Amino acid sequence: MAPKTAKQIEAELAASRSRLAGTIDELAFRAQPKEIAKRQTESARLALTDATRTADGDLRSDRVAMGLGGFGGLLVLVGLAKRLRS
Repeated sequence: MAPKTAKQIEAELAASRSRLAGTIDELAFRAQPKEIAKRQTESARLALTDATRTADGDLRSDRVAMGLGGFGGLLVLVGLAKRLRS
């Protein structure tokens, strides 16, 4: 293998700098709070859809009913706790 010329080395360095700059730009974009919130919202939406829908897209009414019942129970407990404090 022949040794690299100065121009070849310079071209490799320029290509490496360009790839590194692209990577840094992508990381900066992904680290923006707005983008993080968007990814988290999408993740939560997908998790909710997976929990409440079948693979065919039909509603899993039993799971929805359990979720609503649990939420209702939580509201009752919060109301009781507020009532006991006052």
